[in-house]
Amino acid sequence: MDLQLRGRTALVTGASAGIGAGIAEMMATEGVRLVLAGRNASALESVAAKARANGAAAVSIITGDVATEAGCKAVAEGALAAAGGRIDILVNNAGGSRPLQGEETEAFWEEAYALNFSAARRIAMPLIPGMTANGYGRIINVTGAIFGKAVNGAGASKAALLAWSRAKAFELAPHGIAVNCVAPGRIESVQIMERLHPTEASRLAFIRDNIPMGRFGKPAEFAAVVTFLASPLAAYVSGAQIPVDGGAVRIAV
Repeated sequence: MDLQLRGRTALVTGASAGIGAGIAEMMATEGVRLVLAGRNASALESVAAKARANGAAAVSIITGDVATEAGCKAVAEGALAAAGGRIDILVNNAGGSRPLQGEETEAFWEEAYALNFSAARRIAMPLIPGMTANGYGRIINVTGAIFGKAVNGAGASKAALLAWSRAKAFELAPHGIAVNCVAPGRIESVQIMERLHPTEASRLAFIRDNIPMGRFGKPAEFAAVVTFLASPLAAYVSGAQIPVDGGAVRIAV
């Protein structure tokens, strides 16, 4: 299927590994011009090389810490410059689990919200005027499908991201801009395989209790949904949150 994305420009944050790398590599097969953002330049270069090999029309990389306001500004401005002033597709993938360890503090919540909510808003806002002028835009925010029983800063901040996304979808639809969220369950990545579930026993136990499909997902399976939502074929989909989680139980046991 031709997704009619050839020549479109996309900024993907958190693109140095895992889900972000999978999205970059799949969009490349559709001929998208990519701007890849992350904190690790060498890892981004590796993803960029794969994207070029997959057929990307062009690939640029930008390093920056999107957990800070200055970092978001640098990424948004750098992406516009690298793409010739036009970003058609924004994939806000940067984020991470923030389990509470010890006492709740203001610093804990501020950092969790800065990374998992504010970064998406701060990067999107400078790009929206160009999308509006061109009559085409796709903003795809990575949220979360599974919630735990313990306090995690990512859960609350991703919920804020979902609420913001739905409001922006209503606001921006008349301008040809669709805003959606895609919610990963357990997708194979460094964060999942080495931090949340570092042992085979912990993976098997989680799968047994929570994932009917009996396995963790692949980055490419998540990327396929994101890439479709980025395309003109998904013009009538906006304000949605689509889980990619193997039919997971929504509250992890």
